[in-house]
Amino acid sequence: MKKNIIRGLLAVLVAAVIVVIFNGFYTVPLKQYVAVRQFGRIIHVVETPGLKFKVPFIQSIQRIPACLHIYDIPASDVITKDKKSMIADDFVLWRVVNPTRYIQALNAMEARAQERIEAAVYNATKTAISSMTQDEVIEARGERLIQLITEDANDSMTEYGIDIELAQIKMLDLPSDNKEAVYQRMISERQNIAAQYEAEGNSEKQKIINQTDRTVAVMKAEAEKEAAILEAEGEATYMSTLQEAYNTPAKADFYNFIRSLDALKASLTGKEKTIILNRDSELAQLLYGDKVEPEFHPEAETEAAE
Repeated sequence: MKKNIIRGLLAVLVAAVIVVIFNGFYTVPLKQYVAVRQFGRIIHVVETPGLKFKVPFIQSIQRIPACLHIYDIPASDVITKDKKSMIADDFVLWRVVNPTRYIQALNAMEARAQERIEAAVYNATKTAISSMTQDEVIEARGERLIQLITEDANDSMTEYGIDIELAQIKMLDLPSDNKEAVYQRMISERQNIAAQYEAEGNSEKQKIINQTDRTVAVMKAEAEKEAAILEAEGEATYMSTLQEAYNTPAKADFYNFIRSLDALKASLTGKEKTIILNRDSELAQLLYGDKVEPEFHPEAETEAAE
């Protein structure tokens, strides 16, 4: 009888130890927070992974994901500064950064967190787009618009222990009824800009051409002036040389005689060797012997040749 009682007590003790072990120890995996509660109040939050211990039956745990969440927000209409309607379709990357606030504000319910995120991102998108005209929104979409929306949305999420890492506009479109008109206006504006650039380019081109023409004209005029000066100086030198070479009557007559012979020779070209001269011409007088030939002086010929 006593043995049975002892065996029963041992079995109860072993069962109690097993229950205590299973109720007192718990594990914390990667990318997860564990909030330890005592009588409903959060005692502390465990963020490091591993095997942990809590007081059995007195303390309880609540697990909160620490991983990155993605939430696709439904598309919504927004109005620009110039009262144009646009359709914004966003998605959000978010995570819990303060588990205590997340539990206290939202009771760690993901659905409630998504409601707050959706409202914050919609308000941030509406604020950003309503501060710009439609053309400015189209030009700014990308990194600039994403940054504005993300920073604005995060300002209202701190109280929930949530951090929005990225609020991305995956589609920013126009309503179908005015899309074509906006596109045509954008095309027209781009064409006007292109025409303006082309006109400015043509103006600069003409300026360069005019400047080049002026430079060439000035250089050509200076070159012609220099050539005229050189030609005049050459003529003066030539005349001075002739004057020095034929500064006596004998040299002058001999020079004229040689020039007359050169002229006669130049006229006898081609197959026809006949020349008709007036009786009064110097060549006719020279050939008929009416004109006395100048005395030939070798020294004069040498001087003339020099």
